[in-house]
Amino acid sequence: MEITSVTSKGQVTIPKALRQQLGIRQGSRIEFSLVGDHVEMRVRSTPSGESGAGFGMLKSRRAPVPTDFDPATLLKR
Repeated sequence: MEITSVTSKGQVTIPKALRQQLGIRQGSRIEFSLVGDHVEMRVRSTPSGESGAGFGMLKSRRAPVPTDFDPATLLKR
């Protein structure tokens, strides 16, 4: 069980592990219900997998650049 706090605007952060498990992402619709002395949360809808940024939409035939690549090695001395 993870504990989080409430902001001055009444917002809470849903822990990452729970968001991933429930498929919650930006634009997801969540329903809250008061049941006795606790609140139940249900995921009502999740947006399609489209990303607004477009990152990763284009494919290339080139080999990827290694993560440890140093562009300074391209400079001639």
